[in-house]
Amino acid sequence: MLITHDTRCALDAVVDLVNTAPDDDTKDGLANLAALEDFVRKHEISDVGTLSELDLSAVRKIRGRFSRIFATSDPRAAAVLINELVAGAGTTPRLTDHDGYDWHVHYFAPGASIADHLAADCGMALAFFVVAREQERLRRCEAPDCRRAFVDLSRNRSRRYCDSRTCGNRLHVAAYRARRKEAAG
Repeated sequence: MLITHDTRCALDAVVDLVNTAPDDDTKDGLANLAALEDFVRKHEISDVGTLSELDLSAVRKIRGRFSRIFATSDPRAAAVLINELVAGAGTTPRLTDHDGYDWHVHYFAPGASIADHLAADCGMALAFFVVAREQERLRRCEAPDCRRAFVDLSRNRSRRYCDSRTCGNRLHVAAYRARRKEAAG
């Protein structure tokens, strides 16, 4: 599956957005307007004006909708969710070559809010996975104490953890120690 630079940026943004959601062990990664501004800066999201509390609320709302896409294994259910996000954003595809990047497509309308911007661009990035019958690459970490979202871009679709150096390594070490303890008897 060919993933262009702009699609990769949108995938990184949507994964990070979903992973800002609070759970039992972590606080809301979008707890305030400064956190949203940091998110926009980190992901170099273009054409974003001055952000407000209304933007923060709207981004949190679409974050939940994106989370449901990562939670479903049913392509039809994912398609419904993606279609709702993209349609609600007033998608307006247009070619652009800004900031030193070659030609690529923006799906958000000029002057769109940050929530509509994310819904359009990130929604389309996820749509490409459904169209290519690669939705199973949109995953949640299999570590029992972690449910972070990630996109499995491995060649053989074998990635199981959000980060092999943390979650994967922790589980492998625990399994090794259990085997050693059992062998020692």
